[in-house]
Amino acid sequence: MKTLELFSMSAPAVPATAVWYLTDLAEFKGRQELFSRQAPERLRSLREHALVESAVSSNRIEGVHVDAPRIATVVFGRSSLRSRDEEEIRGYRDALALIHERSSRLPLTEEVVLDLHKMVRGHVWDAGRYKERDGDIIERYPDGRERIRFRTVSGVATPSAMADLVARWNDCLRERSVPALVALAAFNLDFLCIHPFRDGNGRLSRLLLLLQCYHLGFEVGRYISLERLIEANKERYYESLEASSQGWHEGRHDPWPFVHFVLFVLRTAYKEFERRVGEIREPMGAKTDRVHEAVRTFPGEFTLGDLERACPEVSHHMVRRVLRALKASGQVECLGRGPGAQWRKKG
Repeated sequence: MKTLELFSMSAPAVPATAVWYLTDLAEFKGRQELFSRQAPERLRSLREHALVESAVSSNRIEGVHVDAPRIATVVFGRSSLRSRDEEEIRGYRDALALIHERSSRLPLTEEVVLDLHKMVRGHVWDAGRYKERDGDIIERYPDGRERIRFRTVSGVATPSAMADLVARWNDCLRERSVPALVALAAFNLDFLCIHPFRDGNGRLSRLLLLLQCYHLGFEVGRYISLERLIEANKERYYESLEASSQGWHEGRHDPWPFVHFVLFVLRTAYKEFERRVGEIREPMGAKTDRVHEAVRTFPGEFTLGDLERACPEVSHHMVRRVLRALKASGQVECLGRGPGAQWRKKG
């Protein structure tokens, strides 16, 4: 019995740790738009960097590598690719670009899942097709020993399992019986346990995670690579996945280790995003120019508060300093006293 099926039968009791993560993420989401407006020309470099990191990290987790000097060419270039690994990284880049550009018009349907898999796997014969044979997850040791870590859903049962999973995800969003981010993590866990494709399941799970984050309004993956953070915590990722998958077929599993991991990754991404935006330094005079431009655009009288709202990325102290300089140079005049006083342009 899948996680979303269990959650839909009875609303889960959310552990305190998850509540803490969800509270923090709601606050980050509330500040998201403000931070995304700061120094937009500089945020472009964050987006490009995240695209490279995501394409490389998500594939590297699965053992797909590209030589460091070739990374920029593979991700952004148009030259001929030299290996199957390079083709898969380019395909992942294309899938990322599609999600970043069209997320609002890209619903989570089986057709979209299959199309994204086709992009990731390229020209392999079964790209965009569910597995036909059973495929257990095997752990291999350096000494040659193997063990079955998890028995996935059989090939014959995979199409119905995926149809049910997608339907239950949309039911969760519509009925709101489960916190949306908890449902997102549960979907990801179920997808990995179904293991619907012969290969590429891990990479596709991370693409779907990004797409679902966009659908829920959490857009940090545009600027910070979620895949890089998962790779940086790869051991915890696999440990939480194994812990949460035990007893999954019987509906006796504990989904919370994996749910907590997904929420941890999102929270870490937002903390890094706000820190990196805060570290952005604009060229000297850029903020002064922004205040000057805002003053020029006011059709008539304005207040200090109006000016601050027009320049949300400029500090209160900086706005006051620029306004005093404009007054001293005779370009504006103050019509009253106090912070609510009206100002107007002269001449």
